[in-house]
Amino acid sequence: MHQVILGRTGLRISPLVFGTLPLGPLQANLSPAEGGRLIRHALERGVTMLDTAELYGSYPHVREALAGYAGPVVIASKTHANTAEIARAHVERALRELGRERVDIIHLHGARVRDPFTERAEVLEELLRMKAEGKIGHVGLSSHYIAAIRAAADHPEIEVVHPLINRIGMGILDGTAEEMADAIAACARTGTGVYAMKALAGGNLIAEARQSFAYVLGLAGVHGIAIGMLSEGEIDANVALFSGIAPEPAVWEELEQKRRRLRIMEAFCKGCGVCIDACTNHALSVVDGTARVDEEACILCGYCGAACPEFIIRVV
Repeated sequence: MHQVILGRTGLRISPLVFGTLPLGPLQANLSPAEGGRLIRHALERGVTMLDTAELYGSYPHVREALAGYAGPVVIASKTHANTAEIARAHVERALRELGRERVDIIHLHGARVRDPFTERAEVLEELLRMKAEGKIGHVGLSSHYIAAIRAAADHPEIEVVHPLINRIGMGILDGTAEEMADAIAACARTGTGVYAMKALAGGNLIAEARQSFAYVLGLAGVHGIAIGMLSEGEIDANVALFSGIAPEPAVWEELEQKRRRLRIMEAFCKGCGVCIDACTNHALSVVDGTARVDEEACILCGYCGAACPEFIIRVV
């Protein structure tokens, strides 16, 4: 697969980025051996960037994939911390569980934080401090807010952004796909690296996956897309697509019929409502004492599952 330069970071990455969220306990709950095998399959076919996070629980899968692997790889992770102390603990855990001395990119992640430069100022300071210590290669920002991505263009300390963008704008919290595209382009003009999330709107655009990927890759400034993949066939099809190889219609017809959904084990739900506060897209409610999901609004981000104190919500 061809490589691109991720903005002024100088990092060489594949435009297809392996999103590891679906591998972990919030979604498919694969074992580290199973998840690691899939990541390794992708690496051996030319994927060179992996996207993970403190919340995902996929560090063991990544470490398994990299055992004995000598090829190039860029790892990006995220902290959702709201204090400097927690942010440092998240980064230290990433280093420890990944078995690395430095993580290439750590994003300040605040899906529902409109102004991270004010609301998470101490977190950003701590990440920059850890960069100076050599524990972080580059500091980034991941967000569902146009305002946050637009503000990043004025903050040279942010070298990479990871914005939510898809052709229908689903999941963007403060505007349209066109407005997010403008914010992405503004970042790119400053040399900021950009790789996108939720190009399929959490599966809602799976039936038009090829067109949806083409839309995001065609936006000014986008270097890559993070995509969750759960089978070798899915990996191979995406590697071919992102390499410019004509897609096999039968393969893509099958892939575009698949759809995941949010499962709430209602028999065990206590109706506490914690998941509602965690949902970025207002897709959850409590009805008759039980959490319910509006599947048309859900973008399968998994934040509700991470927040649930009973551990009864999962993307399947």
